[in-house]
Amino acid sequence: MPVRRLNHAVLYVRDVAASVGFYREVLGFEVAAEIPGRAAFLRAPGSANDHDLGLFAAPGAAAPAGPQLGLYHLAWEVGTLAELADIRDRLARRGALVGSSDHRVSKSLYAKDPSGIEFEVMWRVPAEHWERERATGPLVGPLDLEAEIARWGERVTGAAAGSVT
Repeated sequence: MPVRRLNHAVLYVRDVAASVGFYREVLGFEVAAEIPGRAAFLRAPGSANDHDLGLFAAPGAAAPAGPQLGLYHLAWEVGTLAELADIRDRLARRGALVGSSDHRVSKSLYAKDPSGIEFEVMWRVPAEHWERERATGPLVGPLDLEAEIARWGERVTGAAAGSVT
């Protein structure tokens, strides 16, 4: 897999609002998007990413420390949609592919390794199109990878294009 860089991390937390406050006050993150009480997507100061840190409410109101809290997944970025399609096919052959999503500003596959640890492989829409893409529908929708390949072609983005913009 031609991984270009780690794009973002997603954590399960006990209290989304408290965690947002912490990362804003201590590290200067800004809120990029929010689903009140359920999830928040934060961007680091000066970052060209849509988000660098996702915070999801842990299942259950009083989740104990352990597997329900902490790392949910890491997202590995690839440079082209053709690479993403190739990875989709390889993950499917291994029975590791567990889902896919169109996040408007990124196109994502989700998989689990042999230990059941989930990870994401994603392609970023060119940053100059993010505002228009966010206006086209819900924050998350089903991914039609073939339609996205037809739309974007072999466009190289992110770190693969020599930048993070």
